[in-house]
Amino acid sequence: MLQGKQLIIATKEFAQENRVKSWYYTFSTLVILCLCLAITLLPFSFLIKLPFSILSGLVLIRIFVIYHDYLHDTILQKSKFAYFIFTLVGWYLLTPKTVWKRSHDYHHKNNSKLFKLCIGSFPVYTTEKFIKCSIREKMDYLFVRHPLTIVFGYFFTFIWGMCINPLLISFSKHMDSFFALILHFTLQLTILYFWGWPNWVLFCLIPHIISGALGSYLFYVQHNFPGVYFASDEDWTYEGSALESSSYLEMGTFMKWVTGNIGYHHIHHLNSRIPFYRLPEVMAHFKELQNPKRIRLNLRDCIACFRLNLWDKELQMMVDIPRT
Repeated sequence: MLQGKQLIIATKEFAQENRVKSWYYTFSTLVILCLCLAITLLPFSFLIKLPFSILSGLVLIRIFVIYHDYLHDTILQKSKFAYFIFTLVGWYLLTPKTVWKRSHDYHHKNNSKLFKLCIGSFPVYTTEKFIKCSIREKMDYLFVRHPLTIVFGYFFTFIWGMCINPLLISFSKHMDSFFALILHFTLQLTILYFWGWPNWVLFCLIPHIISGALGSYLFYVQHNFPGVYFASDEDWTYEGSALESSSYLEMGTFMKWVTGNIGYHHIHHLNSRIPFYRLPEVMAHFKELQNPKRIRLNLRDCIACFRLNLWDKELQMMVDIPRT
């Protein structure tokens, strides 16, 4: 049985893209997205266009995962055309490169480290730390992790967290956040002016609400689930953070397509250079990766994950907020 760094080294043979597949999945996803969005603007009844609006929101998740792989230097590197496409994709998704790559690279290097979790991931406090916090600090902490904050991730995670807040911190370093906001709201005003508010709801609001909610939720449950493990710096290992602190999210064929196999999150954290379309192949190849910490995309597991808010160092597990 391979363990630790040996397992990471063994996965390197799968960290090779098929260039044709990478372009195919990128273009096919963009074509599906454009077609679905275009249908929402056609003179059909609201009930006919609504399913395509919802599907647009789901396809936005898929194109985000492909964009996410590109920023991991996993696919389509050294292509000027890919650089142009994914720059626009990042702006449209309200995840500009400078913000997402910096925060997400930090997340991969520090996943499951206690006290180093506030950049690129949801903060995790110990029960001891939470008790010592002021009321304002407790409210801020619980607000970030609240289910409604995640449901409205479009506003809180993407518009605010990925665009407005970075601009307030350093406008010059995050000019692409400014461009993302300009593109986003220019497009929305254009749809409102020429097609009216019902089509704006279908073309803009519903897809972004769906993608913002599902995207935020996926990122939450991938590292906040029953059985997750958090470690202090001296006990932390990269491979341990992948296998013990990253979930395998079980879902059906359609949702695997929608999420670009991001549910194989333990493998992605073990080796982020493996293209999203090869993750199932890696899990099938290595017995060591076939018994991960599993959760499902259902209401029961959703509730269970949201009830876990603090790390109890004595119990070595996530627990709910203590009732006083």
